[in-house]
Amino acid sequence: MNINLQIERIILDDIDIPRSQLYRLQAALETELSRLLNENNLPSHLQNGGNISSLPTTVNITKDITPEQIGVQIAQSVFRGIMK
Repeated sequence: MNINLQIERIILDDIDIPRSQLYRLQAALETELSRLLNENNLPSHLQNGGNISSLPTTVNITKDITPEQIGVQIAQSVFRGIMK
């Protein structure tokens, strides 16, 4: 099954990541979300297409968190929202 997912915008409120490091967050998010979607079946309401206009997520930020860890947390939160 091919899955085409388009995320139009991600808003990072109160998360301080240098602009030069955002690519690391993006790569980790894409990798983790791809892995989760490939390992699980989409819910029936999305198997023939669909649109989710907004999907709030929660990330547990700690002092030493990396952009990659933030990307993985966002991907996992997005995945949980998609599966509802």
